[in-house]
Amino acid sequence: MINNSFYISKIEQTDASLLHKFMMANVKRFVTYLPYTLAKNLKVEASKAYIIAQEQKREHKHEYTFTLKDSSSNIIFGLIILKDIDWKNSTGEFAYCIDGSKENKGFMSSAIAQCSDYAFKTLQLKTLHIISHKTNISSIKVAINAGFIWTKTLKNEYAPPNAPTQDMELYELQHER
Repeated sequence: MINNSFYISKIEQTDASLLHKFMMANVKRFVTYLPYTLAKNLKVEASKAYIIAQEQKREHKHEYTFTLKDSSSNIIFGLIILKDIDWKNSTGEFAYCIDGSKENKGFMSSAIAQCSDYAFKTLQLKTLHIISHKTNISSIKVAINAGFIWTKTLKNEYAPPNAPTQDMELYELQHER
């Protein structure tokens, strides 16, 4: 999956150092809504273990993790995780994060649209979800720009670390056949 200035690829062992650097450069941005992914990438060795685990999840069709990389430098500037896949109901949920320097430039919206196409055509999923807090305007813009439609508010859906449970907004994209 390629665009002029970036490309999307499945996460691989050779990404460990770059993944760690990406996560550490964005700790404050990711700590609230990506605490588990962040916690698994605090050291390069931890990133290696994280990637092995993600490769195993992909192999067993539980979860798919993709990197967004700059076409000229190959530096990781974003992650997309297709998770909570329910094969019986043909659904999955996207989680994603992007470096602050690349935010609001359309990269993630484009990448989510490309990954949605992959989920529909290759994985044969029928419905994709994005769940975001109402204050995460950038994430909501990504969902809308990628064609997702607000469906409902999920009450007490997410408990951030050391904070009260929050209501979250559910966006969906249906595969059109």
